[in-house]
Amino acid sequence: MYPTEIVAPMKAEVTDRGFKELLTSQDVDDALSKEGTALLFINSVCGCSAGTARPGVVMAVQNSDKQPDQLLTSFAGYDSEAVAKARETYLMPYPPSSPCIALLKNGEVVHMIERHMIEGRPAQMIAANLIDAFNTYC
Repeated sequence: MYPTEIVAPMKAEVTDRGFKELLTSQDVDDALSKEGTALLFINSVCGCSAGTARPGVVMAVQNSDKQPDQLLTSFAGYDSEAVAKARETYLMPYPPSSPCIALLKNGEVVHMIERHMIEGRPAQMIAANLIDAFNTYC
């Protein structure tokens, strides 16, 4: 598990902008079993990807007319129980990936951005991808 001193500011980048933390498997079930749309951001320490994923998800939410009903986040390597539950119950058949960004509708993934789709891409490109998904599914 990563030290809190490292993780806390990376969590705050999204929680300070309205994302609700999912810390336990029960949190995951409670949030993702609801009807409607949910944006789930699996946050990460990885500088090469998470460094653009965090601002990308925030930019998408701040600049889209259509919004998911819920903005959710969990941190890989820190909120281990919640991340494991999300991956095994809600994010299948996608392999574990961190960071990753999933848009779910009624508990089913309708749009997924995996780590390999984040690496090397600027936050603006990630935001544009998400805004397109919001326009389609929200």
